[in-house]
Order: sequence, then C-alpha cells, then structure tokens
Amino acid sequence: MKDTKAITSWAEDDRPREKLLMHGRNTLSIAELIAILLGSGNKEDSAVDLAKKILLHYDNSLNKLSRASAQELCKNFKGVGNAKAVTLLAAMELAVRKGLEKESAVVITSSQDAYQLIAHRLADLSHEEFWVLLLNNANKVITTNKLSMGGTKGTVVDKSMLLKLVVEHLASGIILAHNHPSGQKKTSQADRQITKDVKELCQLLDIRLLDHIIVCHTTYLSFADEGII
Repeated sequence: MKDTKAITSWAEDDRPREKLLMHGRNTLSIAELIAILLGSGNKEDSAVDLAKKILLHYDNSLNKLSRASAQELCKNFKGVGNAKAVTLLAAMELAVRKGLEKESAVVITSSQDAYQLIAHRLADLSHEEFWVLLLNNANKVITTNKLSMGGTKGTVVDKSMLLKLVVEHLASGIILAHNHPSGQKKTSQADRQITKDVKELCQLLDIRLLDHIIVCHTTYLSFADEGII
C-alpha cells in the first residue's frame, strides 16, 4: 500500500522541496520550511505534520524553538533523532547569526530602537538574562553580548566582564538590557543598584550609559525614559 503520509506521495505543488524550487522560498509556511530540514516524519505524521507539532509545542515561536536542546527535541518528538535535531538547531543558529549581522548596522536613536534590537533574545525566556549593547560615538551598534544568566528571580552583572568588552570593542557608549520573566513592568531595588554601579564605572571610563531596558514580554521599561538613569 502506498504511504499517503510520505512527501513523495503528495501532489508536486504540495511538496515543500518542490514548492520551494517552483515558486520560491517565500511561498512556504514555517512548518513547510521545518519539514524540509526534517526530511521525513514518522509512521503517523508526515514531515509537515511533525513540523506543525514541533511548532505547536513551542507556542509557534521560533525564538522558543531556537532555545531547545537536541536532547529535548529527540525526547519530545517521535521521529526526531540526533541527526534531525542537529540539522534543525543548526538552521536556528544560522538565523541568529544572520540577525547579528543586521544588528551591527543599527543606529540607536531611542529606547524603542534598543528594545526592538534586543527583544527577540529576551522576551520569551523563563529565566533572567543580562545583556549589553556596545555603541560607537555615533550610537551605531558595535555588538551585543550576554553578560550573565540567572534564575527566575534575578541575575547579577560581572562588571569586570563588562569592562573587558568595552575595552576590546573600543565602545563609547553602552545600553544595559535584561528581562523580567514575570512580565512585571517595574524596576526592582536590585535593578536600580546594578544601574547605579554600572553608571559609576562608566563615569570613571568616560563611557556613556545611555539606557537600561527591561524587557517584559511584549513591552518594556526604559530607565532613560523614566528619568531614573
């Protein structure tokens, strides 16, 4: 009996690989693109059906999927072994690095610019991470770096690492950024203390601390906008 779940049994227009070649990559859904990476499904699911299940598991968020581990993917999805998991994660990492190239061309003119640049890294996390945006004299982004990662209640900033990054990249200004997994759009005493400590360090080095952005899912708080920096 012919396996109607196999991609090769579909009409040619419905096969992701053929669809991409015939009509262009922009015509494919995210599930179809993932199906191409998977190559095949399992006994119950076609590659596209499996891709849809994977996306649904991660709330249809590529950000969340990109943070999965190979072990997690293999454990949670029938038909996904090490080879498929590694291929999928490699594609996710390429997308991240493509984004890094774009970041280096961004000029920060407002807190909204900074938020849009960093939100994709922080908005969906279940733990706190602390990042820094390093800028040149024209407020053009040189690079972004993760300073630390903590639990659900907070994280700390290694000021010596921050200093090292500033010196290595010859930065003239910085913007701090971290997330609140709780979604609470308010500053804590720890947030204020970290900002104060970093500001004092920047003053010693003649570096501008332009802002501290707290990412709260789909919104944010700016220390600069609130006049507390």
